[in-house]
Amino acid sequence: MDGAHLSVAPGEVAAVTGQSGSGKSSLLYCLAGVLPAARGQVRFEGRVLGELTDEEMSALRRERFGFVFQCGELLPELTVEENAALPLRLAGRSKKHALAEAGRVLDRLGLGELRERRPSQVSGGQSQRVAVARALVHRPAVVFADEPTGSLDSANAAAVLREFLDLARSQGTAVILVTHDPAVAAQADSHYAMADGVLTPRGAA
Repeated sequence: MDGAHLSVAPGEVAAVTGQSGSGKSSLLYCLAGVLPAARGQVRFEGRVLGELTDEEMSALRRERFGFVFQCGELLPELTVEENAALPLRLAGRSKKHALAEAGRVLDRLGLGELRERRPSQVSGGQSQRVAVARALVHRPAVVFADEPTGSLDSANAAAVLREFLDLARSQGTAVILVTHDPAVAAQADSHYAMADGVLTPRGAA
């Protein structure tokens, strides 16, 4: 992709909009180190992602990054609380600590009473809130969100987005999200448009 230059500070939200096939999801996964950048560099806290070993990159994604996808992608065999606690467990935290932190975030998102339920026992909006809790529970430096409210109706989408961004900003987590929805982009601090692989800043949303 050409002309792709994007930076985001702690606690800031950057939105990337564009039609399907414009390259916005590819950009997101390059920034997250999931896809290699064919040209240029992706830097995180002064480190060039392309120069990290696979082990270092895996640790970075596990400990410093969070992810939210269009559908919650929750593990059906785990409870809501266990799903939310997963990043902390993968980082080696004790089960007690991980579940306590998950409970704290779930309470902030209004899901405290659902913590023992399975993903199949909650609504779509609730499932996406669990995905938000899982992305933020380990207080990552940045969360990458790919159409985070795209599967929800307008009322649920607005509520989930507001709670997601409020919680991220309150703990100093940067958010980079891709969306086709102008209403979602309007909640960001900065807005970029992607077309034919070219990224154009649109200024403050």
